[in-house]
Amino acid sequence: TTHLPWTRSANIYEVNIRQYTPEGTLNAFAAHLPRLRKMGVDILWLMPIQPIGQVNRKGGLGSYYAIRDYTAVNPEFGTVADFKRLVAEAHALGFKLILDWVANHTAWDHPWAATHTDFYKLNEKGEIFPVTFNAGTPQVEYWTDVVGLSYKTPALWDAMIEAMAFWVKEADIDGFRCDVAGLVPTPFWNRARAELDAIKPM
Repeated sequence: TTHLPWTRSANIYEVNIRQYTPEGTLNAFAAHLPRLRKMGVDILWLMPIQPIGQVNRKGGLGSYYAIRDYTAVNPEFGTVADFKRLVAEAHALGFKLILDWVANHTAWDHPWAATHTDFYKLNEKGEIFPVTFNAGTPQVEYWTDVVGLSYKTPALWDAMIEAMAFWVKEADIDGFRCDVAGLVPTPFWNRARAELDAIKPM
């Protein structure tokens, strides 16, 4: 794998849009870009900006990692146009911008859960079920607000890569930070990397 020069010896700064400013919006965060550049930040890593699931939501706010729509912006944060403007402003100041990507699971109310149950891991009754995660420790984590995707279905590969490509084509982002990447098959990532690099080196 080729690593682009801008990824070497770079300072990566994680951004939580909701908590970053009192307003909790993309536009409010954009005002902080000059200050972050002076601090020596090179790469902005935005936590997921997509709409958060309502069904089985954890707490009142929900988790950014329970994504309801891969190609939309959480209306609390702004719009796709706001995000595109943020990326353009970041690029103008010399930043690269990467987006957190959640390919292992979706919210219960992602449209795929109703239209493509074959995209999901199913129990013995053929039902979608909440994610349980065991990281090799006695403690099992129950991610009750999300449902796991099954990469045995080729059509899921196409749909997921298409969703990732949306942000490259529409907003000109520079790459992705891939959440729990080790739970998604490596061949998927290899194909995604090749197809996304063909649009723009990531």
